[in-house]
Amino acid sequence: MKKITRIMLVAVFMFMCLFTSVYAASNETSDNTLKQATTQKYLEIKKHEEVTLEGLKQDYGSDTYGLTAYILDRVRIFSIPLVFLGLAFSAIYQYVIGLKRLDVRDKGFNSMIAIITIGIICQVLPLIFTIVVTSAGK
Repeated sequence: MKKITRIMLVAVFMFMCLFTSVYAASNETSDNTLKQATTQKYLEIKKHEEVTLEGLKQDYGSDTYGLTAYILDRVRIFSIPLVFLGLAFSAIYQYVIGLKRLDVRDKGFNSMIAIITIGIICQVLPLIFTIVVTSAGK
């Protein structure tokens, strides 16, 4: 029974591969359209980031404070996926490799604690900056 099922699945897959139609388009028009769309999207992102930076500069009343707030906001946003990746690698060291070697297990645990601490600092630092700058300005 299993052999028949495998043969049927292979046959269906081969029929799907053999009887598909491929329609090719001119490379020049599709490449130009893709380049224009990419350029347009890049310009929209750049314009949005410039507006955000100018808004922060106006909110804080200084170019230096506005730029610092912008950088801290970017650090806050990008630290979240980096913390998850770091935790994944640390968990692998602690729970997978650490089953056979205890020194690697300790290394995984210590790096996990360090990554969580850095993640919390990256999330709280923009808030502390905002509190300090706004309370000093009053």
